Amino acid sequence: RNFDKPCAQCSEVNWGVTDGGRFYCRSCHNVIERTREVVSTDFISNSRVQSVSRGFRKRKENGICEWYVCEGFQLVLKKQAEALETLGVCPQMKDEVLWNFWRRYLQKSKQAYCNRPSGEAVKALSVYDSSTDVGSEQERPNLFDLSLSESEGDLQTDCNFASSSSRVSENTSVCSGSVDGSLYLMRNQKEKLRMTMPMTLSLCYMALLWLREPITLSELLRFTVEGHIPYLNVFQHFPEKMRIYGLDLKIFCVESWPVYEEVYNKMHELAAFLDLPRFPDITESCFLHPDMLCMKYLMEANLPDELHNWTCRVVKKIHIGEADFLTLVPGNKSTRKVKYDVLAVAVIIVVLKILFLLDDHYEWLLSDFAEERNENNKEGPPYFEIKKWYKVIKCSLDAEEKKLDEEKAKYLWRCDKPLFYSVQKKAKVLKRRQMVVNLQNQFGKLSGSVQPTEKPKPSSFQLRWSEENPDGACFHGHSLEGILQEKCGLLTSMNPDYWLCTQKLCNGKECGHVAHYRDVDFPQSYHFVLRLFSFLLRIQPSYIHDEVCVIEQELFNKNRCKERKYKRLKK
Repeated sequence: RNFDKPCAQCSEVNWGVTDGGRFYCRSCHNVIERTREVVSTDFISNSRVQSVSRGFRKRKENGICEWYVCEGFQLVLKKQAEALETLGVCPQMKDEVLWNFWRRYLQKSKQAYCNRPSGEAVKALSVYDSSTDVGSEQERPNLFDLSLSESEGDLQTDCNFASSSSRVSENTSVCSGSVDGSLYLMRNQKEKLRMTMPMTLSLCYMALLWLREPITLSELLRFTVEGHIPYLNVFQHFPEKMRIYGLDLKIFCVESWPVYEEVYNKMHELAAFLDLPRFPDITESCFLHPDMLCMKYLMEANLPDELHNWTCRVVKKIHIGEADFLTLVPGNKSTRKVKYDVLAVAVIIVVLKILFLLDDHYEWLLSDFAEERNENNKEGPPYFEIKKWYKVIKCSLDAEEKKLDEEKAKYLWRCDKPLFYSVQKKAKVLKRRQMVVNLQNQFGKLSGSVQPTEKPKPSSFQLRWSEENPDGACFHGHSLEGILQEKCGLLTSMNPDYWLCTQKLCNGKECGHVAHYRDVDFPQSYHFVLRLFSFLLRIQPSYIHDEVCVIEQELFNKNRCKERKYKRLKK
C-alpha cells in the first residue's frame, strides 16, 4: 500500500504481490525487482538467508530426469524465441514480453505461480536461485534460462508445490516419458486452454503484435514451414535427459503444417484468457498499418506504384486505417478482429476491381488500348498492360507453386534424431539409423538426384522484381494514365461499373465464412488475382474473398442506403 511508484511499462499505480513475494502490476502484469519485506522472529539474529526453497528433481537410472509437459513447451517457446531473434526481432520479445505472457499463462492455468496447483501439479518455476545475499543487487531473472537444456542443476520450485509434485511423481505414467503426459491428455481441451504446438505460435505472434514487429502472421507461418522457426519435430532439440516417447509424441510431435485460422483464433482466445490490456496502438508509422502493407504487397505482386494512392483512398474512405479499428483489445467482442495481411491484399483486390473491373472482358479492352499506345508512343512511362502483367505473373506463379508442391511432397516427416527408450537400445538404434542414411546417400548418387543444399536465408518477399530487367518484366514504374480521367480536380476511373461479390453477408456461424466462394462462379481474372495473393499469404482463397466482400459492403452498400433514404425523404 505504501509503494506508490508508477509502473515503468503502463504508468499505472496498481501493484500486487506474487506468491514468490515479487511486486507486479495488476494492469499490465509487469514484474519488477522489488520484493515484499517480511518481518519474522523465527530467524536467529545476525543470520542471513542464503537460498529460498530450492526444489528437488528426482533422477532416474542412467541420468534421466523427471520432467513435466509445461517444461517441454517452455523449451519449445525458448527455441522459437531464439529463432525469431536471429531473424531480427528485438531481444525484448523473448526476455520480457513472451516471458510475461508465458508466466501469466502458467498462473491462469494453475500450473505455476499460484497457491494451489492443478490436479496434475506441475512444478512451479516462480522462485529463482537466490544463493547470493538478500541485500546484494541481482540481474532480472529470465524464465527461459531455466529450461533443461541450459541449467546444469535442478530446477527450483516453490515451497507450495513441493508436496504436490512429489505426489504426482509417485504416479508417473508408464505410457510417457514425462511425469504428467497421460494426465495432460485427459484434461478437457477447452478447459483453461490446454497448451498445444499451434498455440506456441499463437503466443509468439501475440508477442510480436505487442511489440508491433514487422512480421505478419502469414510470414511467421511461412518461416515455420521453411524450417527457420522450430516447430516440426521440435522435440529433437530436447536434451537427452528428457526422455520422450508414448503419449509425449501426441503432444509434441506435429505431422501437419500450421493453419492460419487455427493459430489466429487461438491467439485471440489466449489474449482474452490472460486478461491482457489493450495492445499498443497500430498507427500509420507501423508496418502492420494497411497503407504500409499495401505498399509491400503491391511491390511483391509486381503492380504499378500508382495503385498505392488508390489503396490509401479506400483505406481512408471506410476508416480501416484508424488506431481504434486496428488495435487489438482482448475480450472485446464488439470490435472486429483484424487480419492485417488479409486486409491489405483485400484492399488491393477491391482497387483492381474499381479500375479494371476484372470481368474477363473490360480489362482486356483496356490492355489492348495500352498496348497500342505503347507501340505508337515511346516517350514517358509506358501504360500498364494488364494482359502482359498476367502472362508474366502466371509464369512465375506456376513455377513457384510447382516448386512448393515438390518440397511438400519430398518433406521427411520422420525426425532426424532417432528416438530410443533405454540406454541398452541406444547403440543399436543409432547404428540402424546410420545404415539408413548411408543407403539413402548411395541410392541418391546412383540415381543422380541433386543433394539438398543449405536452406536459403528467409526473406519477406517471395517474388522479386527489378526495374533493371531487360525483358521488361517489372511493372512498378508503369502509368495508369490510360484508364483514369479527371473530374473536379480528382483522378477517377473511366470505368463507371462495379460488380459485388455478394449482395448480403452471411453470419458465418455454421460455415465460418461471411460469403461463399467457388471459382466457377466468378470471372477467371478475379480468381487469378485471388490465387496470386493466396499463394503469397499461404491461405485459402476463400478467406481473402471474405475480406473483399466485407470491404465492398462497407464501401458501396452504405452509399446505396444513403441514396435510398434521400429518395424517400424527397418523396
